[in-house]
Amino acid sequence: MSDAAIIGAGKTGRGFLARLLSETQGAYGKIILIDRDEELVDRLNREKHFEVSFFGNTRKPQTVSGFEAYTWENRGLQEALNRCEVIFVSVGGQNLKDVGERLKRLVPLSARAVITAENASHPAETLKGYLGENTAIAEGTVFCTTTEAEGLNISSENYPYFQCDKDALRGWEPSCDRIRPVAAFGDFLMRKLYTYNAASCVIAYLGFVKGYTEYSDAANDAEILQLLDANYAATNSVLCREFGYDPEDQEEFAALSRAKFLDRTIRDTVARNGRDPQRKLAPGERIMGPIALLRKYGEDASVLERTAAAALLFDDGKESAWNRIRKEKSPGEILTDVCGLKPEDDSYGSILQKYAELNSARKSNKN
Repeated sequence: MSDAAIIGAGKTGRGFLARLLSETQGAYGKIILIDRDEELVDRLNREKHFEVSFFGNTRKPQTVSGFEAYTWENRGLQEALNRCEVIFVSVGGQNLKDVGERLKRLVPLSARAVITAENASHPAETLKGYLGENTAIAEGTVFCTTTEAEGLNISSENYPYFQCDKDALRGWEPSCDRIRPVAAFGDFLMRKLYTYNAASCVIAYLGFVKGYTEYSDAANDAEILQLLDANYAATNSVLCREFGYDPEDQEEFAALSRAKFLDRTIRDTVARNGRDPQRKLAPGERIMGPIALLRKYGEDASVLERTAAAALLFDDGKESAWNRIRKEKSPGEILTDVCGLKPEDDSYGSILQKYAELNSARKSNKN
């Protein structure tokens, strides 16, 4: 039985990846944890286990054991890596060069799958530049929120899967059913953008205009929740029609995001989720992209158009790039120059009308 390695024994590596691998007993012989933090590695080897608890006590805590931990300098690491059929890389994007150079020196990679678990920009492509074209390197996407708890323990969202790029794995199949290779991964990332990220914008920007600061408070607002559910229903429908997703699978995918956003035990802010509207309002991005798709299939785009209007009102209170744009451009100019709309587009007029309504309501509330 082969082993599996996780490079980066931090919150995601320990609390998400190691937890998923240990949930399928017998999938792998051992979990090999690799981290540059010598104190952390020593403690993992000394205590030989840690516990993952779940936000809101949605399930019993899980104990993770049966692992070996190494720094890059430890004797035995090369032998341990040679026993592994898959290597997960869960480090910050700035550390990929170091990881790639070290891995290439330590172990032949042509017969192993390498999967990145870092939501940086194109991490697999970056890592391939150091490991070479003959290595099967797939990008994965991390939906699971994790936080440090006492000692080695982790508190985590109860997210059940780690999705990754099936086509890049060149036929490799995981022994763990929690690891889910997905074909046409570019479409899957768009699915995530139009489901998770679009819903996050609904909550953040509509929460902002209603005066919320805590993200979960905005998500649990009755009016916002009603609009969020209406948007999920419309978006689920067009994503299935556009990409051929199974409706039940898409509904589960959306429901996992909804549960995450409504969970009051996950502390987050409206300001953090709303920052950089100019990026989120760009053509094809998480607001304008699904609006175009909804319009294409004749579905109701009003929730996301209302969200776009609220984004035009968003003020982070800083001398940010977004506030400079707001000072220099009118709402209509932002829609053309940032969002890529034309004045004759139906969404252009709809967003401006909703902007006027929201702006008037905010002024009335202040008075």
